[in-house]
Amino acid sequence: MDLKRVTLGAALIATCLLVPGSSRAAAAKPTPTYEPTRAGLAFSCGVSYGPPGVDFCLLTGIVLFDYDRVWWHRAPESLRFRVEYSLGAIVEPENRVMTSANMIAQFYYPGTSAGRVRPYLGGGIGVIYTDYKVEGQGLKFNFNPLITFGVEFGPDPGALFLEGRLNHYSNAGLDEENTGVDSLQLMLGRYF
Repeated sequence: MDLKRVTLGAALIATCLLVPGSSRAAAAKPTPTYEPTRAGLAFSCGVSYGPPGVDFCLLTGIVLFDYDRVWWHRAPESLRFRVEYSLGAIVEPENRVMTSANMIAQFYYPGTSAGRVRPYLGGGIGVIYTDYKVEGQGLKFNFNPLITFGVEFGPDPGALFLEGRLNHYSNAGLDEENTGVDSLQLMLGRYF
């Protein structure tokens, strides 16, 4: 056998199998379909329960993506990726500025579709700045892990949502003083 012919034949076969335009390569990669990206606005108020006595209100801008559009790996169809920015104030015990940015993986209960009642759960992390510190807190700039649970009502555009949250913020040991603040928050919002 001629080594040149074998090498040329193997290269030709490999090229036909691997070229993106070939029928085999096209069949292996279906075109992805994504849920539409949605933007929303929400108003929320919260109260701390550990330590008690810190009350706050926030206005939040939200962008909700199909999870696969942002993170390029397999994910359940009902998983979304939410990015949000909040600006507001601590109203008790003093009026002070509060702002945060969060990213949340939001999972809709399977089998629910847009246009009806759609329950969801979520979890994420963010950063938060508060111009007020509880005793022993250390820093005004902190990390903000959170858990969300909510319900969406109605079809898009214009779906309303009601959401509860459990928040914690602390500096994760970046300062010797690291008293955390735990809070419960209620949010009402709308997607446009």
